[in-house]
Amino acid sequence: MEASVHGRARDAAKPDELFFGPFRRMVRAALTPPLEGAQWTGITTRIAERLLETGAVDAVLTMAPDPNDHWRPMPVIVTKAEGMKECRGMRMGYAPLLALLEPVAERGFKRIAVIGIPCQVYALRAIEAQLGLEKLFVIGTPCSDNTTTERFHEFLDLISDEPANITYLEFRADYHVEIRYSDGRVKAIPFLMLPLSKLPNDFFPMTCRTCVDYTNVLADITVGYMGGEGRQWLIVRNTRGEELLSLLGDEVSLAVPGSAGKRQGPVKGFLGNVERAAGGLPLRAMPNWLRPIVGWLMPKVGPRGLEFARARVEMKAIETVLHLRREHAAKIKHMVPAHIWTLVAPYGLVPVQGETKSARASSESAST
Repeated sequence: MEASVHGRARDAAKPDELFFGPFRRMVRAALTPPLEGAQWTGITTRIAERLLETGAVDAVLTMAPDPNDHWRPMPVIVTKAEGMKECRGMRMGYAPLLALLEPVAERGFKRIAVIGIPCQVYALRAIEAQLGLEKLFVIGTPCSDNTTTERFHEFLDLISDEPANITYLEFRADYHVEIRYSDGRVKAIPFLMLPLSKLPNDFFPMTCRTCVDYTNVLADITVGYMGGEGRQWLIVRNTRGEELLSLLGDEVSLAVPGSAGKRQGPVKGFLGNVERAAGGLPLRAMPNWLRPIVGWLMPKVGPRGLEFARARVEMKAIETVLHLRREHAAKIKHMVPAHIWTLVAPYGLVPVQGETKSARASSESAST
């Protein structure tokens, strides 16, 4: 699918393509000035606005907040640039974004953009050829784990005495969760201080805990933050991605991504935590008095920038292998692509008999 979308599959010999998939370039970026109410600086929203302003698309398929719960995602078709303002920010939960393709077809729209997370984009690419579109732009956001909106409210209840007043939440690349309140207050909680032990083992579904595409490799452009060191992180994957970025012109400032620290120690620690969790959430085994100290140190000595993003991709790969081995061993050979085994090999995880497809089976699958 990488080859069909981008003209080639990821090249493991190229720096970082093993981790992040095919790309033409990666940049740190920020809108100047940032959009008010955006999750970061608003690059995803602004690209969609520009597509509508310039007439490049008839509609944008994306998520807006449900009128009864601003955390709940609601699929919407946006046909006017000003309509994108209502879609800013993060939602948590499940919603049938691609169900909008039917009303899009009924309204005769032939040029569309879709803003989606990896699992949505995979499904979109699988049926793209059947849609009869003249133009399709895919703006992807990274995704690590998702849960139901109801479960997310349980999490908010655990981290705040005023969950109903929380208007913003973000897992930042400096190892903190940032929450903002309706009265303007801002609070940052170190990852290590989160009450993860109080969450149920199935808080994140198995589909998320075995996802191998954090970086949304089938999008034309991935707009995230993990490798951005406080700014946004753009992975421009093909010529359509370049076209999308060019729409921003002088509104966006670009810089070369940085990278610092070493990921091997934290990733090894994560591996041990996942093994000890025995299928539940990976919890760090350290005394409570030490957590604030380590939480203070991590942003200063832990992996940052692209090294942080590489660490997260390796952690997701490790999580996939361990969870599938424990609960769905027969599915490993179908659900773990070859590059994932390359990512986990430095940490002592290698496929055993039956966990990879035979050369003959792979050849027959490719020809089919």
